[in-house]
Amino acid sequence: MESRKFESRNEPEIIYSRSVKAGKRIYYLDVKKARNDDLYLCMTESKRRQGTDEEPPQFEKHKLFLYKEDFSHFMEGLNDVIGYVRNQVGEIEDREEWSPRESEDQTDSETEAEEESQDEDKPKRGLFGFIKH
Repeated sequence: MESRKFESRNEPEIIYSRSVKAGKRIYYLDVKKARNDDLYLCMTESKRRQGTDEEPPQFEKHKLFLYKEDFSHFMEGLNDVIGYVRNQVGEIEDREEWSPRESEDQTDSETEAEEESQDEDKPKRGLFGFIKH
């Protein structure tokens, strides 16, 4: 996998990345290398918001940084709450594939390129966001 580095924004180097499509959302799971060469996980939820006739669609993003020393605690908590939900509602069916209306139709690479170009124009927000499951 190609490493992405955004020198102009002084972003940490992404050394491994995977995207997960889930309905109208895309989750990006990026392994980044910190200045001290330590690795950590950056999870980004990206949701496309409908634009108007005058404005293009916007992408709402939330980020969560998870450090390797917290992986086991995070997984324990995540498995616990997923188990709780399964006990409450029973079997959970996978979401059907989401398909945008024809006017919104874009390829994955066009969507990612549009998101990245919008990121460059916005000031950086805080370090923590939400993960919606």
